[in-house]
Amino acid sequence: MAQKKQRKKKAQKNTAPEKENGKKKSRFWLWAILIFLLWWFNNYTLRTNDIAITSRKVGSEVKLAIISDLHATRHGIKNSRIFESVNAEHPDVVFFLGDMFTNSSNWELIQKPIDLAEMFTDAGYPLYCVTGEHDNDDRYISELGKKGAKVLNYGEDTIEIRGSRLHIMGIDNVYYSPTFDLRNEFSLDESSFNILLAHIPNYEKFSDFGADLTLCGDTHGEMARLPFGMGPVYSSETQQWFPKLRNKELDIYDKGFFSYDGGSMFITSGIGVYPAPVRMNNRPEVVIMEVKPKG
Repeated sequence: MAQKKQRKKKAQKNTAPEKENGKKKSRFWLWAILIFLLWWFNNYTLRTNDIAITSRKVGSEVKLAIISDLHATRHGIKNSRIFESVNAEHPDVVFFLGDMFTNSSNWELIQKPIDLAEMFTDAGYPLYCVTGEHDNDDRYISELGKKGAKVLNYGEDTIEIRGSRLHIMGIDNVYYSPTFDLRNEFSLDESSFNILLAHIPNYEKFSDFGADLTLCGDTHGEMARLPFGMGPVYSSETQQWFPKLRNKELDIYDKGFFSYDGGSMFITSGIGVYPAPVRMNNRPEVVIMEVKPKG
């Protein structure tokens, strides 16, 4: 009897470490799965960012859809998902703000934003595009035109939506000289709601120009962001880590609205995960912006 009890105690001692190791392995895999799901959610799920602004220059509500920085990949967010998100909102006009593929992309990937453009134009949406530093390929621009998109590389157009006139201008700059001045290229139309499309933000120059609304991409929202509105983890413009923690008064043109006299600049964080899928607190987005009559 005593021998049986001793054997039982030895068996319990032998199985105790095994059980502990099993628990550790289970916890490890649980945390690994949770981290993977969090990473996937932040980098490969698409949100619709609904925004409303007001203007005295529109007589009825105008709805804009803003898409930027797709950086097309084989395994990223699908065209159908992007189209469905926008189409569900029934916008009046759609904008592509550049870098819809990466400059090292083969034609199979370049074709993806072309196919996306065709989905919108086939559905009857007016589509206006500007290019960025990656997607300024002549053949790509030509193909967009064939699909019915209007590529505004220092071009402009005016359209009317339910009695509201939109004056749309677009530039393709990847560099701004010290003497850059949009007033040498365009004139604002006081009877229209003036929209400037530009891939790369340049707050100083755009505020000098004074369009009612300037739409930009390029920054990707600086990819990873701190919670509670504490800004990006890293600012490429200031070349600083945690810039808002260092200086709360520092102007960082990374994401969202930035006001100026007579209008504002809006920067979308876009869709893609170039150069690496490190988005955090900053999911891929399409933007639906409602411009409503003001008082």
